[in-house]
Amino acid sequence: MSDYRTVVFSALLAGLGSSLSLPVQASQATNQDVKQAVKQQVRPEAVQFSKMRTQFLKEFWKQDPESAMAAGRFELGAKLSLPDEAGRKAYLQFCERWLNNLSAFATDTLSANDQTDLVLIRNYLEANRWYLQTYREFAWNPSQHNVAGGFDNLLNTDFAPKERRLRLISERLNAVPAYYQAAQQSIDQPTLEHTQLAIAQMAGTRAVFAQIQQEAQTSSLSKAEKSELQTRLQSAGKALDGYADFLQTLVAHPPAQGWRSFRIGQELYAAKFKADIQSPLSAQQMYQKALAAKAESHQRMAELADQLWPRVMGEAARPADATQRIKLVIDKLSEQHVQPDQLFAEIRRQLPQLEAWIQQHDLLSLDTRKPLVVRETPEYERGVSVASIEAPGIFRPHDKTYYNVTPLTGQSAEQIESTLREYNHWVLQILNIHEAIPGHYTQLQHANQSPSVIKALFGNGAMIEGWAVYSERMMLESGYGGNTPEMWLMYYKWNLRAICNTILDYQVHVMGMSEQEAKHFLTQEAFQTQAEADGKWKRVQYTSVQLTSYFSGYADIMALREELKQQRGTQFRLKPFHEQFLSYGSAPVGMIRQLMLKP
Repeated sequence: MSDYRTVVFSALLAGLGSSLSLPVQASQATNQDVKQAVKQQVRPEAVQFSKMRTQFLKEFWKQDPESAMAAGRFELGAKLSLPDEAGRKAYLQFCERWLNNLSAFATDTLSANDQTDLVLIRNYLEANRWYLQTYREFAWNPSQHNVAGGFDNLLNTDFAPKERRLRLISERLNAVPAYYQAAQQSIDQPTLEHTQLAIAQMAGTRAVFAQIQQEAQTSSLSKAEKSELQTRLQSAGKALDGYADFLQTLVAHPPAQGWRSFRIGQELYAAKFKADIQSPLSAQQMYQKALAAKAESHQRMAELADQLWPRVMGEAARPADATQRIKLVIDKLSEQHVQPDQLFAEIRRQLPQLEAWIQQHDLLSLDTRKPLVVRETPEYERGVSVASIEAPGIFRPHDKTYYNVTPLTGQSAEQIESTLREYNHWVLQILNIHEAIPGHYTQLQHANQSPSVIKALFGNGAMIEGWAVYSERMMLESGYGGNTPEMWLMYYKWNLRAICNTILDYQVHVMGMSEQEAKHFLTQEAFQTQAEADGKWKRVQYTSVQLTSYFSGYADIMALREELKQQRGTQFRLKPFHEQFLSYGSAPVGMIRQLMLKP
């Protein structure tokens, strides 16, 4: 989201996709449970809950048009929600009203699927209330206030003819000056790091405005419409410049009370972990679990490094310290990487190979008809991660999914080499598994087919990231990469990233780990390159808790798989496990566990 709200569409990963009017399939999706209840002649509580759920979604779209656009609905695409006190108060009232409405339902009177929907809605509302009242990121994170995403959605999603979309854009532009005025008034003792990020991302917002202007000029809008849009675009640009000036002045003349620390501290961290991750473990317990996992990974990596030493390092003397041996072998192997000008081509080349492997080994159903487009990460989204997936909304499942990769342009030769060593011959394959197939891209395809709109809509970040991390393990277990020690060593190095993300995030935000300590930890104990460590340090300043979602979700999925193996014995098969697990949308792993273990 662009303002104070929690990231509702973590499940959609900032999903693209849109619809000006509710398509037939969306109507069927929102009323599906009512029809099913009638068909099965279930208890009245089920019918009442289904009606309530439909009404909640109807009001939710109106309350949060940005989330509606992310889901693929554009009825209110012309409306830009303002990050002002009135808007926050209205959203808080929405949360309170619906929490009260939901209190009429007892979970033990509902089916398992309805119970999970009820819990997901409650969790969403309670989390948003906490974000509004306690976390208050709108006041200290200026980068939350950015209009680029909504305009990009309107402009680049073919939910309607271009001229119709441009008219919506023109109306939406009207509110941009008020938006940035409200944003400026909301800022109170920001962090320096988020202020600098906001300034850096404004180039991307200006690029979106420039694209709007270009598309308008080549459109069949009337002369008057073009003139009106141009006037509004100029006003929006001036408002953006005004916000930039405000932030740059803050940097030059810091607030009298000083900058807020980007470290959120133990109390906020524990509460945010509970709200976002929804794990049975506390933040501290997950941190301790990650420390143990790191030790186990180091032991396995030492064995692989010793196995590879003669072939990779030749007659070089072996250091007594195991971590040094691991690092030397990884560094030598990492010299094998794609050339800078071939990075995007190599990613595109590998995706069909991953699809073929999954189909040949019958690991999971794939819909290869749905387009996956590898592209450069839009400028307004850069600065946080190297790669990401932007998937279509639940009501636009056939739209394009974008595989965003941050280009190497603008980096020094040393930085480029460091980045390519990090994403070397083996790791680049694992990255594509994680982000695309059968990771995020495949999981989100299945999520958008879930019969529950709620489970697809209010997705759990730990489940989403956990599946992507699990998919890496599953692919190598199936023999992908030839079961070579090189591939397994690089897998453990990559998996160590998920583990160390949790350790790093907790130590930085709760324990006060310094930049120097963090980068030493990442390069010496997680075996990451300097470029990767530099980028991760930026990310841990901009985000909190999200970095723990990878290991948390992965650990819970692996535990569930082992439980089901024990329960089903010789009847256990991977493909049915994967299909059933993904059929529940992006619900928290704990909820999925309850449904899958139910007799």
